[in-house]
Amino acid sequence: MILIVDDDPTVAASLELLLKRNGYTTRVAASPAEALAALRAEGCELVLQDMNFSRSTTGAEGLRLLAEIRGARPDLPVLLITAWGSIPLAVEGMRAGAADFITKPWSNAQLLQSVATALSLAEARAADGGTPPERAELDRQFDFGAIVGRDPKLLRLLGIVGRVAATDASVLITGESGTGKELVAEALHRNSRRHAGPFIKVNVGGISSTLFETEMFGHVRGAFTDARSDRRGRFEIADGGTIFLDEIGELEPSAQVKLLRVLQDRSFEVLGSSHARTVDVRVVSATNRDLGEMVRQGQFREDLLYRLNLISVRLPALRERTEDIPLLAQGFLEGAVRAYGRERVTLTPRAVEWLSTFRWPGNVRQLKQAVERAVLVVQGTELDAEHFRALAELESSSAGEAEEGPLPKPGSMTLEEIERRMIERCLEHYQGNLTRAAEALGLSRTALYRRLQKHGLE
Repeated sequence: MILIVDDDPTVAASLELLLKRNGYTTRVAASPAEALAALRAEGCELVLQDMNFSRSTTGAEGLRLLAEIRGARPDLPVLLITAWGSIPLAVEGMRAGAADFITKPWSNAQLLQSVATALSLAEARAADGGTPPERAELDRQFDFGAIVGRDPKLLRLLGIVGRVAATDASVLITGESGTGKELVAEALHRNSRRHAGPFIKVNVGGISSTLFETEMFGHVRGAFTDARSDRRGRFEIADGGTIFLDEIGELEPSAQVKLLRVLQDRSFEVLGSSHARTVDVRVVSATNRDLGEMVRQGQFREDLLYRLNLISVRLPALRERTEDIPLLAQGFLEGAVRAYGRERVTLTPRAVEWLSTFRWPGNVRQLKQAVERAVLVVQGTELDAEHFRALAELESSSAGEAEEGPLPKPGSMTLEEIERRMIERCLEHYQGNLTRAAEALGLSRTALYRRLQKHGLE
């Protein structure tokens, strides 16, 4: 049963009719006291609550009612209804534990989607907890083939991702750089009802505020001097699918306002056109920054944050799931051997030990690059600890700093010999292309030139 709490009979009747037509059982309460009595008398799955009663516009009664509902039923999802101009009041309600907020005038489709999402999320959260699921069970239920690992932290996260994927909830993925946030975003899309639709990735941190509107919402011919033809924006291209907003913490303040509006209404105006266009997209975003701290410092809008993270998942750093390192390294090794046309190459036990105890500040991405570079530049059929040690020394000296991690003593080859051999092999593979060789080695062109001179390879 959905409890509708609103003292405006017209609004309450409209909501009740809409929900009943879509298969929901409802009850209407005209006051906070009546709402609390209904909660005690009947089972309730969700509350749809107005924020203002008795002609008051302060929202004080609505906030008190929310607090009482949360006290009595902490797990009961509450959706707040407020006017667009009262969004700060809705944000205060979100801080107090509301599941989401809906602005007047609402879109029926958007309201129904918010209700379905809130109910699905409540069910998913109720199923969360306890021991982590088994990897085999997760693979039977979901498509997580691109995500490698069996660490309990990862398995618990994948269980949440699998349950949340079935909803349309906005998901915020957090974690350090290189932990695999894009892979999780893709998994959310693959396991959702939108899997047949487009998955559109946008690095919003790389879009300036002046280009944000045309990149995200498109433009019509003649909208500005160089607009010689119509152009579809990323939101329109993602219609029916998922849009992945990467590096959301880098979004400029003016662009945050424009993004908030389309997330709220699922509609936008194309630059140069006065007609609003509606889209049906699921929004997934990611950042390696602390958005809560950015809100406190006035660098990120709090109302936008609440729109983005109806559910939040944090990816563990690689140093928090070290038992997955041998499995990941072996997978990267097999992929690199195929990609570079090498014969069979194996990791020695010493190499696995070194890889498992290195801190990997760049996380899974850095591990993948280290294995691929070793396959590319090391001759022979075995990759040993000294090869990875030399690569780490090469990378850290290029960056001007040493990375933490145990460094085993070199074997029969000196570090100088290993470095020279890596550079020679890399240049041979890329047919003397210094730019690509430097990129593969994790060096700048200038740093590669210095090493060429040192080893007499000019």
